[in-house]
Amino acid sequence: MADSCSCASCKSSSLFSGLMPRGVHLVCGLPVVTRQRQKIVPLAEGDVVEIGFGSGLNLPHYDRKAVRSLVGVNPDDGLPDLARKAIARQDLHTELLVESAEKMSLPSQSADTVVVTYSLCSIPDVSATLAEMHRILRPGGRLLFCEHGRSPKRDVAFLQDALNAPWRAVAAGCHLNRETGSLIEASGFALEQYSIYDLGFGTRILGTHHLGIARKG
Repeated sequence: MADSCSCASCKSSSLFSGLMPRGVHLVCGLPVVTRQRQKIVPLAEGDVVEIGFGSGLNLPHYDRKAVRSLVGVNPDDGLPDLARKAIARQDLHTELLVESAEKMSLPSQSADTVVVTYSLCSIPDVSATLAEMHRILRPGGRLLFCEHGRSPKRDVAFLQDALNAPWRAVAAGCHLNRETGSLIEASGFALEQYSIYDLGFGTRILGTHHLGIARKG
């Protein structure tokens, strides 16, 4: 068996991959972000699938009386280890699928609600993922979303476009400028509620939020 590589670049890459999950967990668990989750996650009901389950930060916000079952979907990016610990601490039975949301193993029309928070920004093929969400939802099922994305303000959007490439390089593929609502509509959903707003914590480049409810026809 060959010896493991000990070069500086590999050590740096290994260190980054080890720190990334906890860094994402800390940033996505900030109080200002938690307040956004609380606006949308409690609306989930029935058989629920959460895309981009991450470290399980949405778990405390589900309505135990409304949710019949919960399946979390997340790639093998280090976060499932944290998610399993979060699941063990909660009273909501949750199944965790470690796989890509771009091609899920879940049956068609198996969910009443799909929840996605702070994940559409970083999924490589977002259109394929939204198509999969549409596939697994039952007729009339709802997609609940809370994301950061493109600002409707021209000057802010210009900066988002300019900074998107370097930001993606340091932020695990996260996009600053995805137009969440347009992407959802293009995937066959009808937007029922949709708000775009700034968090107001010092930057609109990262803090422009897209929150809403879309329904499968």
